[in-house]
Amino acid sequence: MAEAQLTGLAGVATDVMDALGEVGVGVLVLAENVFPPIPSEVVLPLAGYLASRDRMDLGLVVLAATVGSVLGAMLLYEVGTRTGSGRLRRLVDRMPLLEAEDFDRAESWFERHGQLSVLIGRCIPVVRSLISLPAGVADMPRWRFIVLTAIGSGVWNAVFVGGGYALGAQFDQVERYSAWLNRAVYAAIVVLLVLGLRRALRRRAGGRAG
Repeated sequence: MAEAQLTGLAGVATDVMDALGEVGVGVLVLAENVFPPIPSEVVLPLAGYLASRDRMDLGLVVLAATVGSVLGAMLLYEVGTRTGSGRLRRLVDRMPLLEAEDFDRAESWFERHGQLSVLIGRCIPVVRSLISLPAGVADMPRWRFIVLTAIGSGVWNAVFVGGGYALGAQFDQVERYSAWLNRAVYAAIVVLLVLGLRRALRRRAGGRAG
């Protein structure tokens, strides 16, 4: 099968989905919401591609991805509810790729746009995960958070899965696609690591100056 030729991160995602089917899609998306080892921008088109090859059901793929998104978002929402703004800000500041200002921006955006920010934020990279934290801190009603997260995530998932499904017939040169995808993901990881190192050096320099 052509999909077996996928390598690297794309190959890992495909192996998980081959082994677990639609449940694997949900597991990968849940993990991406909490800690993105494999971005959903990789997982979802691949899932759509596998559905186009009759390896999975298209509707169940979108449903599983949305359930995974909601569960991942709920984990972060509960962290926000139980941790509180001050402690959460300090916790985020200790993370290697984040700063307290990242949480401040997400919290400020939630305060400006209210609960609508959850719906919109689910369709914006990076914000997709962070917006769950201030929603929890603000004690947004759980049922409303779940509904808005499900709607926003459903749109995001359907677009990427549908794109992979529509382009399935053009994925004849899978190895070339896989190689390009892996390079893009690895480059993004390197950029994140460099930014994290710069932030860590700035914090250390600021601590010495203080």
